[in-house]
Amino acid sequence: MNAESLIVAPGSKVRHAEIDPASTGDVASRDEARPLIDENIERLTRLQYLLYADGRQSLLVVVQALDAGGKDGVIRHVMTGLNPQGVTVTPFKVTEGKEKKHDYLWRVHNAVPEYGQIGIFNRSHYEEVLVVRVHNLVPKEIWKQRYEQINNFERMLSDNGVTIIKFLLMISKDEQAKRFHERIEDKTKNWKFNEADLKERERWDDYMAAYDDMLEKCSTPWAPWHVIPSNRKWFRNLAISEILCERMQSMDLKYPANTTDLSKIAFE
Repeated sequence: MNAESLIVAPGSKVRHAEIDPASTGDVASRDEARPLIDENIERLTRLQYLLYADGRQSLLVVVQALDAGGKDGVIRHVMTGLNPQGVTVTPFKVTEGKEKKHDYLWRVHNAVPEYGQIGIFNRSHYEEVLVVRVHNLVPKEIWKQRYEQINNFERMLSDNGVTIIKFLLMISKDEQAKRFHERIEDKTKNWKFNEADLKERERWDDYMAAYDDMLEKCSTPWAPWHVIPSNRKWFRNLAISEILCERMQSMDLKYPANTTDLSKIAFE
């Protein structure tokens, strides 16, 4: 598949209405995608091992989506082959406690993965230009400044060995309704349904406008956004696994040289 087509070119205009959430690119079916996904998961396992051995860089994966957009599904299905010792998943919810006594990026920086590790953000600092904007939690003149602040923050991370890959999972309004119904009808998923999600759904157009601005203002050469059509979960998993593999392979990871002369090692 052509993963490059899913990147938001820095500085480009973005309109959600022009993105088809049901697109599967040039991949025709789940059956065609399955062996490709399996291959990518194996590749990710090897690349994670190399990332750890290299120890000079880290990988930060940012996953954003509306409710029922598939954030948890990505983490569960795409990251399934990774060694848990080398991965940290951080969910960003409403700030509380000590977090309220710091700037909005403090808790984010605190969760950035250390060298040799992979960090996954389930929601992220972008809530500060999404939920905060849609719900008018701070004045417009404040959240408007945050696009540049976030870009500078990510540039600093990138300059210091953190590779950042950002995914926006795009589903249609009809698909979201379908998934909400599944949560209501399936007793094993009842716990996932929150009536507050329906209130957020009423703000659909406001969120789409906020996403458009986020993509347009914060897709940069050092931290590009990828818009992933996610109505078809199998395509979502294929696209993200492919992008992760390609990006990690471009990180110039190397096994460190052993300082011991192994040719002189002998066993009794």
